[in-house]
Amino acid sequence: MRVESRELTRAGTSALAFKELLVVTGKGGVGKSAVTAALGLLLRDLGRRTLLLEVDPRESLHNWLEVPPSGGGIVEVRRGLYLQHLSPRHEMDDLVREHLRLGPLIRRVLASPVYGHFADGAPGLKELAVLGHANRLVRGPRVKGAPPVDIVVLDAPASGHGVSLLTAPALAASVIRQGPFGRMATHLTELVADERRCGIVVVTLAEEMPAQEALELQETLVARLGRPPDLLVVNGLYPPLTEGVAVAARDRAGVELWRTRRSVNERELARLRAAWTGPAIELPLLPFDRGGQLIAALRDHLDGAFGPGAGDRR
Repeated sequence: MRVESRELTRAGTSALAFKELLVVTGKGGVGKSAVTAALGLLLRDLGRRTLLLEVDPRESLHNWLEVPPSGGGIVEVRRGLYLQHLSPRHEMDDLVREHLRLGPLIRRVLASPVYGHFADGAPGLKELAVLGHANRLVRGPRVKGAPPVDIVVLDAPASGHGVSLLTAPALAASVIRQGPFGRMATHLTELVADERRCGIVVVTLAEEMPAQEALELQETLVARLGRPPDLLVVNGLYPPLTEGVAVAARDRAGVELWRTRRSVNERELARLRAAWTGPAIELPLLPFDRGGQLIAALRDHLDGAFGPGAGDRR
């Protein structure tokens, strides 16, 4: 099954492949991690050395890609595609080690209650650490043990926290003006604002609450960052039913449920089409369990967002 020809709009989405960072966000439960994994696979097939980065403590991306959990290290999914689970606090501690370098001083700082309160409570610092790590993977200085990477796809927290992640550098830069964290905040503010380098992908379902949250997220990003998302992915669409086909009595309840869900999809698609201002792609509900088969199928559908046959260069 291919992506339907009547989509919201696809103009310009090929530019996503040439960014340095893609931040994937959306309401919880919309298939954000599955879309992140599929995007990573497609970008890899387009010849981009890609690292998928997740920060959710539950660490689930490896299940979609059928590889061992990262555990903080970098796992090679296949040639040119990598996966890492990142702990923001551990990344902040590593930054302290990198900048202080003297063992006794490092131990004293990391053990200090003042540093602990600062690291856990200062607004935007954990988000800064995540974005800083992603930036270093692409631009350097090199992360120890990391392969060369062209693009990082970040499986970001759900919508509200995703906005916090994207706005954290500007917030931190306004508070911390000097030192390594201040310099990092300034550089990352420039990264997030640069549409040539940083892309934002919003994942939703064609259902009332996720669609509304996606539209509100679009407004929030324009208001707070001065830029809209780069792509909307409408996931899990029920395919239209073929009318006039005989249905056994035992299956009628299921068919009616299917018809109801498709009706909801069509209503919310109409609302999204009327209000979404940028490129978007629609993905069908697929009959696969979590794992590589589903991700490969989603990758083929996402291929349409990058132009017909764009990912055929394997």
